[in-house]
Amino acid sequence: MADTVSPQVRSRMMSRIRSKDTSPEMSVRSFLHRQGLRFRKNDKKLPGRPDVVLPKYHTVLFIHGCFWHQHPGCREGRIPDSNREYWEPKLRRTVDRDKENRRTLESQGWRVLTAWECEIEKGLLLDLAQQIVNPEPARTGGAR
Repeated sequence: MADTVSPQVRSRMMSRIRSKDTSPEMSVRSFLHRQGLRFRKNDKKLPGRPDVVLPKYHTVLFIHGCFWHQHPGCREGRIPDSNREYWEPKLRRTVDRDKENRRTLESQGWRVLTAWECEIEKGLLLDLAQQIVNPEPARTGGAR
């Protein structure tokens, strides 16, 4: 299926997508700050430039958009039908890069958590803050 908009319109749409300081990131950071957690953001020295770095807890947090990072099982984490031959490799590279960054950070001793955009909307931020302060063994569901 061909793209449904002109190349000029698509270019304008894509140029407006931010890579940092997105709404989900701002929501999470604001919540964590209100909980008394202090952090750095987008640390260039760490693989993948984590969205939130909490040095005191030796924890990094990635705040992923469900579409861009292909959230498994999420309605928003599916590849578009239009221009599929472009999107599949692009999104696959993103997922592969996420896995590699996670492995590297964990090998450096960092605890890596991921908050998905759809979970932020569901109000699971308190659970996320609890996981940062009181780490538990790996669980299913919620932030990982």
